[in-house]
Amino acid sequence: MPVRLADRISHWLRRPKDGAANARRPARGPTDHVILLDGTLGSLAPGELTHVGRTYRLLCDLPASAPVTLYYEAGIQWPDWRRTHHVAAGRGINRQIRRAYGYLASRYRPGDRIFLIGHSRGAYAVRSLAGIIGSVGLLRAEHAVERNVMEAYRHYESATDSPGRAAFTRAVCHAHCEIEMVGAWDTVKALGLRLPLFWMLTESRHAFHDHRLGPAVRHGYHALALDERRVVFAPVLWESADDWAGHVEQVWFHGCHGDVGGQLGEFAPALPLAHIPLVWMLEKAAGHGLRLPEGWRARFPCDPAAPSVGMNRSWGKLFVLRRDRPVGRDPSEALHPTALAFAPEAPLPLSAPAGLTPQG
Repeated sequence: MPVRLADRISHWLRRPKDGAANARRPARGPTDHVILLDGTLGSLAPGELTHVGRTYRLLCDLPASAPVTLYYEAGIQWPDWRRTHHVAAGRGINRQIRRAYGYLASRYRPGDRIFLIGHSRGAYAVRSLAGIIGSVGLLRAEHAVERNVMEAYRHYESATDSPGRAAFTRAVCHAHCEIEMVGAWDTVKALGLRLPLFWMLTESRHAFHDHRLGPAVRHGYHALALDERRVVFAPVLWESADDWAGHVEQVWFHGCHGDVGGQLGEFAPALPLAHIPLVWMLEKAAGHGLRLPEGWRARFPCDPAAPSVGMNRSWGKLFVLRRDRPVGRDPSEALHPTALAFAPEAPLPLSAPAGLTPQG
């Protein structure tokens, strides 16, 4: 009998120490599977928390009987200068996607729902994870072994609709698999930190990643930082396609990259500003059926007038190339009402009011 990938996932491909999959085993009815991939330097450690980690901690407070499985993985870390080239080149994103894909494949059953959520480089990773599910398919649980995960990824990297790919999909993947929601906080390219020269040498390695909204995705939500100017954090927006039948919202919020993704370091005064895109994303997920702990909103007080973490704290001041982000290029873009006072002339409509679900 083949060994399930889920049983080997902690060892296979050197899974990062900070990665964590929830051991929750709900009674087997329809189940929600939540994949949470953090951005560069994001983790559950003090001072490294982002909205991805906050979402994971929130969902861990659900009752053990809740039909939800959780998978969280920290972003690439930068413990010392010897790892600088890893951070700059985005090394590890392919392994990160394969691990999440294998975890999901080993647990998904027809009728379950899938939620893919990420921040920054982790947002790029969950979008690419949706891409492999859309183009190759999701392995059936009985076929979720390391060999098949690697083969699925090779077909994804080839980016061609070959007879071999079609035969593989028919043999070992679900005939139909939808992704209920992809949620992204300020997506940046897979390369993490686009340091001079590094990105030019490594960008071609990541060209196969499909970050578009494909036919497998039902809903896409993207929170964007209106005030971010560092070129290193240039956002990767979705482009609306006439042949895509799903729903997409790309909403601009007051604040910079760290505010929108909740990557604030120890600067707690920015939390009430950062909570606004966090609550927005959680409300979207709840509106599509994801269970959240009772009274969850009270944990995240919001204030659009709270200070921003800014662009010049810690390593931020090193990124001197800066320019305003272009806005209003896609019809799915909108301005969050709390950002109107800070960008009254932005060429954007206001986003729809929040509150898809009742409190709790």
